[in-house]
Amino acid sequence: MIDEPLGPASRRPSLLDAGVPVFCLVALLALSVHLYGEDASYGANQVALLLSAALAGLVGVKNGMSWDHVESAVVKGISIAIKPILILLAVGALIGAWIQAGIVPTMIHYGLQLMDPGWFYPAACLVSAIVGLAIGSSWTVAGTLGVAFMTIAAGLGLSPAVTAGAVISGAYFGDKMSPLFDTTNLAPAVAGSEIFDHIRHMTWTTIPSFVLALVGFAVIGLPARGSAELSVLPAELESSFRLGWHLLLPVLAVMIAAGLRMPAFPTILGGALLGALFGVVFQRDVVLASAGDPTLSLPLALISETWQVLADGFRSTTGNGTVDELLSRGGMSSMLNTVWLIVCAMAFGASMEATGLLERLVRGMIAAVRSASSLIVSTLATAVGVNALAADQYMSIVVPGRMFRPEYERRGLANVNLSRALEDAGTL
Repeated sequence: MIDEPLGPASRRPSLLDAGVPVFCLVALLALSVHLYGEDASYGANQVALLLSAALAGLVGVKNGMSWDHVESAVVKGISIAIKPILILLAVGALIGAWIQAGIVPTMIHYGLQLMDPGWFYPAACLVSAIVGLAIGSSWTVAGTLGVAFMTIAAGLGLSPAVTAGAVISGAYFGDKMSPLFDTTNLAPAVAGSEIFDHIRHMTWTTIPSFVLALVGFAVIGLPARGSAELSVLPAELESSFRLGWHLLLPVLAVMIAAGLRMPAFPTILGGALLGALFGVVFQRDVVLASAGDPTLSLPLALISETWQVLADGFRSTTGNGTVDELLSRGGMSSMLNTVWLIVCAMAFGASMEATGLLERLVRGMIAAVRSASSLIVSTLATAVGVNALAADQYMSIVVPGRMFRPEYERRGLANVNLSRALEDAGTL
């Protein structure tokens, strides 16, 4: 399955050897979640991953492998993530620039026009999907629009459970299919496929399930008698930005570049720079309102603030909590914690693979696989299992991806099959 994962003088690891780093990781992750809750991914999980990676390396040394061999393998494993890391940094810049330019507010504004009280559930799902595609964050959608939709649903006498399901369905469709989302970049990187090929391949499973969800929400939906609450967000966006269909041209440009199969990094970085230009041209008042140094000349003030947005993101100051939370995001710096987590997860996966521990864990599972379909089912089950044990979607992509990629290649299966399975089960 893995070509010579061990040095020539190394002993084959036992199942106990393979289990020790995994049990250590699970225990540390569980402790980090217990101690830090939702903040565990902001440092504690990274420490757990690196400690477990080092423990896996020490097990390899115990079995006769040199530390230099393990270290070289870890460096090589991390290098696999360099491409998605660059893409993620470009994505951060794009999000900040597109918000400042009014592109994301325009998408949200027109998305909310689809809202109709008689079709509240499917509309909530569809709007969440549109905003998720625009900003690449399901948590942001759920924590902002989701809260607003839940409040509206309560006022209209609609089911809060169904409303929550509609928001989650739309939000995860949006970020799963968005090149702005981190796992959408990570899954193809781990599997060895290209991001836009990966997104196209995911349509075979994602589009049918999303359509079925919309139909289901439409069938069980109840008509509402009013939707005055929905007018607040579009009105706030209109008062803060100069909205218009012309602002969607950068989105169209990125989509065309993606359709022409241009590389993801220059496509997204180009979209960020185009968004920055649109901000200077069409949202000059917004840009200047955030300028920190009043002594700068007009051109330098525009350049300085736009540069700052590319680096640290846009900060909305409308005074509307929902709008400000929704639009205060982006920038390359916003991706650094994700980059940190990915590097640590890749280090753990590479250390486990280089020492032969990963191969030992997966050997029995692979032996039971008889067909391509059973291999994909095994991938799905492993991703769900890692998610259940580690409570981390990044690990549920990286670990099964490294485990199963050699077997997919040995069987002649396209890498997009692996990346789709990882995201279908890992992300969702």
